[in-house]
Amino acid sequence: MTLSYLLTGVLDDCLCDIESIDDFNTFKIFPKIQKLQERDYFRYYKVNLKRPCPFWADDGHCSIKDCHVEPCPESKIPVGIKAGSSNKYSKAANNSKELEDCEQANKLGAVNSTLSNQSKEAFIDWARYDDSQDHFCELDDERSPDAQYVDLLLNPERYTGYKGPSAWRVWNSIYEENCFKPRSVYRPLNPLAPSRGESFYTWLEGLCLEKRVFYKLISGLHASINLHLCANYLLEETWGKPRWGPNMKEFTRRFDPIETKGEGPRRLKNLYFLYLIELRALSKVAPYFERSVVDLYTGNGHEDAESKALLLEIFRDTKSFRMHFDEKSMFAGDKKGAKSLKEEFRLHFKNISRIMDCVGCDKCRLWGKLQTQGLGTALKILFSEKEIQNLPENSPSKGFQLTRQEIVALVNAFGSWDNVCSLTSAGDLCYVIVYA
Repeated sequence: MTLSYLLTGVLDDCLCDIESIDDFNTFKIFPKIQKLQERDYFRYYKVNLKRPCPFWADDGHCSIKDCHVEPCPESKIPVGIKAGSSNKYSKAANNSKELEDCEQANKLGAVNSTLSNQSKEAFIDWARYDDSQDHFCELDDERSPDAQYVDLLLNPERYTGYKGPSAWRVWNSIYEENCFKPRSVYRPLNPLAPSRGESFYTWLEGLCLEKRVFYKLISGLHASINLHLCANYLLEETWGKPRWGPNMKEFTRRFDPIETKGEGPRRLKNLYFLYLIELRALSKVAPYFERSVVDLYTGNGHEDAESKALLLEIFRDTKSFRMHFDEKSMFAGDKKGAKSLKEEFRLHFKNISRIMDCVGCDKCRLWGKLQTQGLGTALKILFSEKEIQNLPENSPSKGFQLTRQEIVALVNAFGSWDNVCSLTSAGDLCYVIVYA
């Protein structure tokens, strides 16, 4: 069974077509990014999953409608998850099906924090090395006692059962309170409201380029997360062994043009736009990594050298792409107005990164924070072209610096797009042919 349409044509606000992106990604980028993600430097991401939501009380994992949330009984908590953590269920979940759904969401959303003693010792050495570098900014969150390294290979982005009011409130807050638009203009989170949706897009098209770009990036991020859910769905679980795979029904519900009243293809095109932005950032940041003073340090000199060589090879490939997004078209008005708009752009995005601490499912929060930081790092690169060009060859930089976490997030966020293509494709076209 296949979708009845192909996503083709030129993307808005750039001179790039979907077919060119598909071909370039499939034959140039994907195999190398996949290898890079398996290396120690890029597979371990340090994240604080215990930061409280700064905007509202945490809803927890439970997906039951209108439920009151409290900690799960200790006997119901999966091995390795302590009582009192963010695993929650509802008093209102008083029948077996509701309780089963809630407990499944808890189990699937739990982060596998298994690390070898050798890895833990290596992280101490990594921290010493990173502390000796001249950082662009101090990130207190990474130094928090609650921050921990997570093995991304043990925690792939996929279906967790996290849904309902908690998930809806996160995305509604992002779109309604942080995208550039009057509050009277409704963002069609509900695809069954076509007339209101059309008014939204009519208004969106009248925005300046920068504000349209902002919306498309957030929509693309949302599409990426939903595609991972559809592509790596829990199909069945027998004898405690889950089977994962593409869920055509779920994909159709979220992206089919008929089911979504035309909204689905817009979401997919915005995902391509997100790819272009991150691809452009990789091509622009190459001079930073080409310097001999920059290492991808893990303590294994041979592996570190191979990792850097592979990364530089990917940079060379990204430079060969002929249809890059032109970031110079952004913030190109009068200097005072452009500076003010850029700061507003930055603050809106920063606020969205804070909202990710309101995601009730640990695994969803992990990937939400990683993808958001990866995109934020891409934007930081695109807005720092002069600083990157003026970097000293043999000494730490003062004007531009990337932390280990920003580098890991950037590569894995970009690789997240590649991986969802490989999960949902029957051929070399991304998520337009999905087998059920």
